[in-house]
Amino acid sequence: MSPSRRRQAVVMLQDRLGISERRACRIVGQHRSTQRHEADVAPDDHALRAELRRISRKRPRWGYRRAHQLLLDQGWQINRKRTQRLWREEGLRVPRRRRKRLRLGDSTVPAERLRAERPDHVWALDYQFDQTADGGILKLLHVVDEFTREALAIECRRRRFCPINCV
Repeated sequence: MSPSRRRQAVVMLQDRLGISERRACRIVGQHRSTQRHEADVAPDDHALRAELRRISRKRPRWGYRRAHQLLLDQGWQINRKRTQRLWREEGLRVPRRRRKRLRLGDSTVPAERLRAERPDHVWALDYQFDQTADGGILKLLHVVDEFTREALAIECRRRRFCPINCV
């Protein structure tokens, strides 16, 4: 817990329970000198925070480093660590990229002639091999409907097999 949050906890204990500052600090684990410490706020702090929020709204994919460089280009005399601290305190984060959705109906085979148009139109067969602890080989066959991406069957055998009538 940060010292500022501890300060708030001490004040809350004093107000609600009516206990002394000394006892509240002992309960919370806050030094009394830290409790009495006033945070130094720079005169341009509010304007700088507003500018960081504006940059974040305008350029949501930018992080604090690029925002810091833009502030320097605008003429602000500011330390990178201060920019990072204010960026974090304002809760400004670069949003995570969203994953692309897999489109239904597209075949994994590049030829246009195999494009799936409906369920049960195009199936894909995939073989996978694995080895057991005793050294035997497992052969797995996966049958997938290309349109719905649904696994229709998964066959597992130790010996050679062919799912369709093979000659």
